[in-house]
Formats: sequence, C-alpha cells, structure tokens
Amino acid sequence: MWETYKKGFKAYLQLEKSLSDNSVEAYLHDVELLTQYLLVKNDLRTPDDLMLKDLQHFLQWIAELGMTPRSQARILSGLRGFYKYCVDEQIVRSNPTQLLEAPRPKRALPEVLSLQEIEAMLACIDLSTPDGGRNRAILETLYSCGMRVSELVNLKLSQLNLDVGFVRVIGKGNKERLVPVGRDAVKFITIYRENIRIHQLPKRGEEDILFLNKHGARLSRVMIFYIIKDLAITAGVTKTISPHTFRHSFATHLVEGGADLRAVQEMLGHESITTTEIYTHLDREYLRETLQRFHPAYQR
Repeated sequence: MWETYKKGFKAYLQLEKSLSDNSVEAYLHDVELLTQYLLVKNDLRTPDDLMLKDLQHFLQWIAELGMTPRSQARILSGLRGFYKYCVDEQIVRSNPTQLLEAPRPKRALPEVLSLQEIEAMLACIDLSTPDGGRNRAILETLYSCGMRVSELVNLKLSQLNLDVGFVRVIGKGNKERLVPVGRDAVKFITIYRENIRIHQLPKRGEEDILFLNKHGARLSRVMIFYIIKDLAITAGVTKTISPHTFRHSFATHLVEGGADLRAVQEMLGHESITTTEIYTHLDREYLRETLQRFHPAYQR
C-alpha cells in the first residue's frame, strides 16, 4: 500500500517538481521514516487515516531517536511535500501537516575571539616578508570592517577611501555599503599597497583587486582560511575559527561596547535586524559569564 504511494510521490517529484536525484531521495527517506514508525507501532494506516496527533507522536519518536531539532524540521518539510502530493492526487481529504509545528532549531552562538587572542595572532605575523605584510593588512581589515570573506577577496583598490576612513563594500546581491575602517587597518593597508603590492604584476582583469597572491591573482577564500588557521595554531588559540570568526568578533565587540544595533546591522550589511540580534544574545552570555566570574555571590 505505502509502496504505491511512494512510487507515485517519486514520479511527482521527478516529473512535476523536476528535483535532483539527491532531493528526491531525501524526500522519500522522510516518508520511509514515517512508515518505519507505523510498522514499529504495528499501525500501518493509510495517509488519509493519519491525524495530527499521529504525526505529532511521530515527531516525538524521531526526537527520542536522537535527531536534532534541525533534522526534525527537515523531515517535517519532507512530509509536508508528501501530503501536498496526496492532496493534489486526492489520496487524502485533508492535510494534517498544516497544523504540525516544527521544533525550532537552536541557533548555535558563533565562536568569538577576545581582543587578546586577536592581538596574539597579529603578533605572530612576520612583517619582514611580503606575505606577512599582506596578511597583517588582511586580518586588520577583517577585524576592523567585519567583512565577509567573499567581500574581502573581491575588495578593490577603487573601493578604498582611506583618506576619509571608509571602505565601499559590495555585499550579497551586489548591495553596496560604506564601512568605517580603523586606523590600524588604514596603516597596514597603506603599507601593503605602497611597499608590497606595487612590486607585483597583476593578472589581466585583476588590476584593481587589492589583495593578491604571488601569481598576481586574487586570493581564494580557502587561502584566507589557511592563513587564519595557521596563525591561530602559532598563537596558541584553541578555538575553532575561520575568517567568519573575525566578522563575529567585530560585531560582538561593538555590541559589548554599547554600539547601536541598527548601526551594527548597517556595517555588517544584514538585510534584517533579526540576523544582527544574535549578537545581543552573545552580549548577554558575556554579561552572565562576567557576573559569575566577578560577583561575590558566585564566589561562595
């Protein structure tokens, strides 16, 4: 019985929805989980006989199997797709998944570097080498401007307005924003541009790119990751970090210092303020840790 429904659903996903093989398999796996649950309960009813409470019990069952809220939400999405197919094919009279609430995935707070950890990483850079001078400018820019790594590797000389302390950043969806740049970043970008980059021959089409590799091409995002990873190891920083960690640290330190959330949103280039609000959670966590470390009531 259920095999017939699955075959029909598979054809629907392939022919009407034109989904990839991987997506089709993922949807079918979600339906297979539901049928496994029904077999375990010895209650293999048709989709039309299943009610809201049955699907709620199913979600509880997969949670007890150890599936994360994110995985549960994805499985529910698959079941919604299956029931939409069943409604379209008149296999069911009503859709119980419409009232089924997905568990909210817990949003993991990103790793954040302390100012001391950032300074330790900066201190490990060998400024006597061309790569060292470039890498210092890169880290100062990441931390000073809170750029995404994609924005950094595509940063152009023509986007720099260092005389007035601003950088023009082209973000997601080609949206442009002006971001203030700190004095240290201005200093090391200037040193790199005037003493290191000037001696490089850029590849055709890369003439305006600020940060270049030894071949005169823009750096890859992976290369930025390795630069940061190596510096973290050398500095003894044990946190799991990436270029994005500097963006998180930039925003967190601003919020901890009392910056207006709308201003932080503008500098990060977030379309929605709700995306920026994660840094208020980080700030509260920081305050809680501070209270526990220093308040006498917690020292007893």
